[in-house]
Amino acid sequence: MNDSGREPLRIGVLGAARITELSLVGPARTTGHRLVAVAARDRSRAEAFADEHDVERVVDSYADLLADPDVEVVYNPLANGLHGPWNLAALAAGKHVLTEKPSASNAEEAAEVREATAKAGTVFMEAFHYLFHPVTRRLHEILESGELGELQRVETLVAIPAPGDTDPRWSLPLAGGAVMDLGCYGLHAVRMLAPWAGGAPRLVSTRGGERAGAPGVDEWLDAELGFPGGATASARCHMAYDELEMSCRIVGSAGEAFAPNFVLPHLDDRVVVRTADGERTERLGTRSSYTYQLEALAAHIRRDAPLPLDADDALATMLLIDESYRAAGFEPRPRTGLAG
Repeated sequence: MNDSGREPLRIGVLGAARITELSLVGPARTTGHRLVAVAARDRSRAEAFADEHDVERVVDSYADLLADPDVEVVYNPLANGLHGPWNLAALAAGKHVLTEKPSASNAEEAAEVREATAKAGTVFMEAFHYLFHPVTRRLHEILESGELGELQRVETLVAIPAPGDTDPRWSLPLAGGAVMDLGCYGLHAVRMLAPWAGGAPRLVSTRGGERAGAPGVDEWLDAELGFPGGATASARCHMAYDELEMSCRIVGSAGEAFAPNFVLPHLDDRVVVRTADGERTERLGTRSSYTYQLEALAAHIRRDAPLPLDADDALATMLLIDESYRAAGFEPRPRTGLAG
């Protein structure tokens, strides 16, 4: 494998979600890690998934996958409401966990995940893959360099055209909503600027709109935040937008940097920098952010390389999500029982 001959990770997959092909199958193939098992509620779906993606074997249930001694890392791409319970179950089984975001349905459950991680002594990582791509690393480098001057404003927008009405992302019992699916990226990206802003941001205000026919589920939400150093931020999300947009703009006293798609930089790898000296466009590469993420996880598990995402970070994001919901007149997402 690419990682200097280090032992491949042995990964088990919960479910046969579509995102897995992009988020794990391709990166594992590129980096040489093993997909040793998959389970789904419908075994035939798991079998089809295994055949298509060269997973080594199919097991009968999620519980069987957690009990498999050959599985050392569990990847959880299930519906949002199933992240928390199956993350807790995987940690109780002594597995490392790579979970799709968000890590739980609400902050109470995320706190339990943090406690379970400490008890298990294993690695827990929420899949904010964008953070590992050179696009986001470059935004941070430019800010650190002083080229933009003092941080003044951050603006993120994460928006997509509407999924179908039966999509689980519109389901309150499955912890759906625009913030859970999209806004978490913007809120997380704003949180990651704390080193250049005098500390962590605080929520100032939010407003949002409910999805017609889906009581309690947010179709869109706009959050305003403030940093201790005086900079401000907006984190906007919309799950019924005209087009896909996942942008981040960082404005300083001496210029600004703009990433048209910081969440999926393999679709657009530009960072545009504007200062008094002019404008330039940097291209940072269309290699998948998910591949960088898997490499970072493997380096941490195999040789204890630093990893910026853990259960503490996941809880901090979930606290901000719940606060945003309440401020906009929504309730935090309900917890979901185990299924599968």
